Amino acid sequence: MREELHRFFRAARGAGVRVSPAESIDAMKAVADVGFGDRAILRDTLLLTLAKSQDEKQALGECFDLFFSQPEVKDEAASDDAAEGAKPDSIEGETQPGDPSAPSPELGELAQMLMSRDRNAIAAAMANAANAASLSDIRYFTQRGIFSTRILDLLGIARLRDDLDALTATSPAEAERLAAALDALRENVRDVVSQALLLYGREESENLRHEILRNAPLARLERRQVEQMKALIRAIARRLRERYSEPRKRQRRGHLDIRRTLRRNAAWGGVPFLTSWKRRHRDRPKIVAICDVSGSVAQVSDFFLLLIHSLHEVVDDVRSFAFSGHLIEVSDILDTRSPEEAMSEIMSKVGFGSSDYGGSLVDFEKGWIRAVTAKTTVIVLGDARTNNLDPRADILRRISERSKRVVWLNPEGRMAWGWGDSEMPRYAAFCSVVRQCATAKQLERAVSDIVAAYQ
Repeated sequence: MREELHRFFRAARGAGVRVSPAESIDAMKAVADVGFGDRAILRDTLLLTLAKSQDEKQALGECFDLFFSQPEVKDEAASDDAAEGAKPDSIEGETQPGDPSAPSPELGELAQMLMSRDRNAIAAAMANAANAASLSDIRYFTQRGIFSTRILDLLGIARLRDDLDALTATSPAEAERLAAALDALRENVRDVVSQALLLYGREESENLRHEILRNAPLARLERRQVEQMKALIRAIARRLRERYSEPRKRQRRGHLDIRRTLRRNAAWGGVPFLTSWKRRHRDRPKIVAICDVSGSVAQVSDFFLLLIHSLHEVVDDVRSFAFSGHLIEVSDILDTRSPEEAMSEIMSKVGFGSSDYGGSLVDFEKGWIRAVTAKTTVIVLGDARTNNLDPRADILRRISERSKRVVWLNPEGRMAWGWGDSEMPRYAAFCSVVRQCATAKQLERAVSDIVAAYQ
């Protein structure tokens, strides 16, 4: 049963339950004490030792019910007989003592099992064949046919085909019964494989779907993908919080500071009882984020705002601004509202208008230029399309001179920069970093690199 528990832990991880090696060891010790006799006690034991939240408890309970349930063995021949009105105690084809219709001993083991309609034996044989075929290794729906074929081969379908050919020549009625039983067996195997795919393939399928979504252009998402992308961005924001919101670890000692060490140990004749080490000073993070929420980037504005919202949870000193035709500060909104509420309020105030980068930069210089210091990283999120208005790149130059660095994240492809009303090349001259952020993966990497620079 140890292997069975290992498979269950794998299925639980696929269901979204975090099971560490230490937790799996604790669970196995607890199961060793309570045993496998009572399924309800076993279920409660695993839930108590593995689930760490109400959501994990629900997911683990559903996973347990699915894992320890066996698909019902279907008997197509028996259902056909029942439909014809045969009596339950004398169903045609059932093996009774001395019954002349009992399967011939010349038939193979699988054929005899199917002809006798021993459902327990069939279920046990399928379980053994599934284990031998390593069914727990299934990951993708495209593998269902492969594993079904493996299980049928291990059950002995090759011999069964020979038996079916022999019966067709000698006893057509028996051959018909065996063919119907074979069809039911194939369906049973498909059910077993489908159940295994639900258990072991969810994690890989989810990872594959997320990877495809992470690389999908934000501006060309289908309507049904928008909510999925928002969920993915929230997961990215959560990873950023978990990675960077923890207190910074103690800095590792740098190189030995020889001068200070000698001075500290002068009283002992220079014997280095006390040592001094050179340490690199790290500034506290200070970020100013300016986000374009105009109509030209309407489809990606929500995702930009979600990431900015995560910055407010990761970094202490963040001031955020949003603009279309004019610019406003939205720091208080992002600090006090949930992501959905904050995005809705910001978009209702300044969203979906015609972008005026020059006018918005003028607003920022008049009202908040003092927020930019030599320790500030300025992040601009936008497509740099000015609607042929004055881009006021001179203001961005002054911001660049006052700040530590300016990072521009553009949702458009690089081939579009400088074409039409795009002023990206002019703005890029005053930026320390310019990145294309057309996908969730690029956006996560950019924001992660910005925050990591302060760690």
